[in-house]
Amino acid sequence: MFNQLPQVTKNIILLNIMFFLATLILQTKGIDLTATLGAHYVNSPLFKPYQIVTHFFMHGGFFHILFNMYLFAILGAYLEQIWGPKRFFIFYMATALGAFALYNVMGVYEIQQLKTLIIQEGFNLNEINQLIIQNDRDGLMATNSGAVVNYASQSFTPIVGASGAIFGVMAAFAILFPNTEFRLYFAIPVKAKYFVAAYFLIEVYLSFQNNANDNTAHLAHVGGAIVGAIIVLFWRKADRSNFW
Repeated sequence: MFNQLPQVTKNIILLNIMFFLATLILQTKGIDLTATLGAHYVNSPLFKPYQIVTHFFMHGGFFHILFNMYLFAILGAYLEQIWGPKRFFIFYMATALGAFALYNVMGVYEIQQLKTLIIQEGFNLNEINQLIIQNDRDGLMATNSGAVVNYASQSFTPIVGASGAIFGVMAAFAILFPNTEFRLYFAIPVKAKYFVAAYFLIEVYLSFQNNANDNTAHLAHVGGAIVGAIIVLFWRKADRSNFW
C-alpha cells in the first residue's frame, strides 16, 4: 500500500515519521524537540518563525501520528491523484497554515491580556520572559502571581501535529465526494458529508470549552477545515467540475 501512494502524500508521511522518530530518540538524550519545533503563540517569548512550518511535522504520541497518517494516506492520496502533486502540495500547506492562524487568534489575545496584567502587578515583563526562555519554573512560581504562572503555561505549551491539514483534507473530500461512505469503527457506514460535518461541529463546540485537561488544539482543526473548504470550493467553481 505504501509503495502505491502518490509522491507528495508519501513524502509528507515519511517526513512526519522521521520527525516522530527523531523526537523519541533525542528525548532519551534529554533534548525536547517538541518544545523547539512545536509552534508557540506568535507573541510568546518562545516563538520562532520556523515553528510555523515545523510544528505540523511533529506529533504528541504514537496514536496521534497513527490516526493522522492513516486518514492522510487514504484521503490525501485520493485528492493528490485528482489534483496532481503541485496543487495538492499547495492545498496541504495552505490548510496547515490556516489552522495555525486561527489557533493563534484567541491565544494571542489571551497572552496579551496576561502581559498587561503582569505589568499592572508591577513585574518587569522582560525579566519574566527571560525566566520562560531559561525554563526557570521555580523562578516563575516564586513570583506568587497567577498571571505570571498562566502566562508561562500558555507560553510553554506548543501546538504540534498535522491535524489542521488533515481536517482540511477531510473537508475537501466531503465536498468533492459527499456520498462516499466511511466505515465508522470499521462497521457503521456513514456518508462523508455527515461524518465530516458532525466532526467539524464537535470541534467548534470544544473550541469554546475552557477545559484545563483538554490539550487538543480544536481551533486549529476548525481553521484547517475552513481553509480547506474555501480552497476546494474556489477550485471547483473555477474548474466547473464536480466529483461524486
